[in-house]
Amino acid sequence: MSVPADPHIVSSTVTFMHAGLLAAMVAALAFEEKIHAQKSVITGVAAVFALLLGAATHVLPESHGHVPFYIGFIDWGVIAVILGSSLFVDTATKSGIFSWLAIRITKMTAGDPLKLLVSYGVMTVIFSALLNNVTAMIIVGSLTVVSLRKLGREKLLLGFLLCEGLLTNIGGLLTLISSVPNIIVGNTAGISFFKFFIVSAPFVTLATAVTLWMAARLFGVHALSGEEEREKAAALIETFDENDGIESRGFFIAAWIIFGLFILTLATTSVLPYIRDLGIGFVAMAFGVMFLVKVKSEADQTYRNVDWDLLLFFCFLFIVIGVAEHAGVLGVIGNGVLKLMALGDTAGPAALLWASSIASSVTDNIPLAAVLAKTMSGITDPAPLTSSSNYWWAVIYGANLGGNITPIGSASTLVAVTIIHKNKLELSFVGFVVKAVPFALVQLVLATIYVFILGKI
Repeated sequence: MSVPADPHIVSSTVTFMHAGLLAAMVAALAFEEKIHAQKSVITGVAAVFALLLGAATHVLPESHGHVPFYIGFIDWGVIAVILGSSLFVDTATKSGIFSWLAIRITKMTAGDPLKLLVSYGVMTVIFSALLNNVTAMIIVGSLTVVSLRKLGREKLLLGFLLCEGLLTNIGGLLTLISSVPNIIVGNTAGISFFKFFIVSAPFVTLATAVTLWMAARLFGVHALSGEEEREKAAALIETFDENDGIESRGFFIAAWIIFGLFILTLATTSVLPYIRDLGIGFVAMAFGVMFLVKVKSEADQTYRNVDWDLLLFFCFLFIVIGVAEHAGVLGVIGNGVLKLMALGDTAGPAALLWASSIASSVTDNIPLAAVLAKTMSGITDPAPLTSSSNYWWAVIYGANLGGNITPIGSASTLVAVTIIHKNKLELSFVGFVVKAVPFALVQLVLATIYVFILGKI
C-alpha cells in the first residue's frame, strides 16, 4: 500500500521530543491529586512548554495578522458548546423544568434504581445522537443528580454519571453527524447518512444494552425487591411534587418552549440556512444568551457557576495537540496505519480499531480522525478503499470508543468527571481508568467482532 509523500518533513528527534511532552502531560493528569494541581494548570504548563519547544525546533506556522497562530489550534466550536450549554442549563434550571422532568421520570420508574438507570442511559444515547455528546451529558447529568437525591440514593450517583459519560460516546456512533470524527471519516469514505445509520444502529443498540447491564452489576444498581421495598419507594414518591421548583409558571412554560427549540435547532443545524454555517457552537451560545436575558440583572451569578477550569483545560489541551500535530506526532500515528493494514483484511481492521482507540484515549480524536482519513484516502495500492471497506468503520469505532478509556479521551467524559467532582464525589484520573477500562474493553471487543462481520457482508 502506498500514500503520497508528506511535503512537511520533521526529524524523528523533534517528533520524539514532542511525543515525550505529550506523554508527560498525560502522566501529570493521571497523578493530579498527588501534585495538587487543577487540570487547567497541568495542561497550561504543558501548552507553554509545547509552544517554546515548537518555536525552538522550528515546527510552528507563522502568525497572520494580529492573531497568534496558536489561537487557531483551539477548537472554538467545542469551547462554545461547553460554555453555551453550561449557561443554558444553569439558567434553565432556575425555571424548574429540569427538576420537573427528573421527578416525572422518577415517578414513571416508580423509584426503581435499575429502571432509572435504563431510562437515563437510553436518554443519554438518544441525546448524544441527536444533539452532541457534551450537551447530552450536561442535561442528563443534571437530571440524574436531582432524581437520585430525591430518592436518597446519592451513593449510586458516581456509577450513574460514569455510565452516562461512557454512553455519550456510544450514542455518538449512531449517525453520521453525531460526532466530528464520524463526519470527517464518513465524508472522506463517501458514506451516506442513511447507510451510516443502518450500519451503526445494531451495534449501538447492543453496546448500550451491554453497557447498562455491566453498570448495574459493577455499580450495585438493583431493582426493587420485595413488596415492602416497593411500598416504601411508592410512599416516598407520593411525597414528590414536580411543581415545587416552579416559581413562575410563565417562565416555566417559556423555558420548555425554548428547550424544545434548542433540541430541534441542534438536531437540524446541518440543514438550516445560515445556522449551518455558524455551527452547533453558535446554537449553544445563542440559546444560552437567550436564557441569560431572563436573569439579566443576576447574570454574574450564572457566570460564577461556569466551570472555567474545564474551559481553560480544553483551550490549553488543544494547543498542546496542535503543536504535536505540527511536530509530526499524529503523522507518525497515521503512517503506522499502513503497517496495521498490511496485516490483511481480517487482522488489519481489528488492529486499526484498537490502535486508533488507544491513540484517541490520550489525544484529541478530531485531528487523529483527520490524519487517519487523509492517510487512508491516499491509498492506491492495490486499489483505493471503497465506502464499504470495514477499515473505515474500524477508524470510526476506534476514534469514538477510545474516549471511554481515559477522562481526557473525549469532551463528554471529561464533563461527566467534572459533574462528579461538582457533587463532591471522589474520582481521580486513575480511578476513572480503573472503572472505565472494563467497559471500554468489552465495547471494543464487540466493535471488533462487528467490524469483522461487516467485512464479510
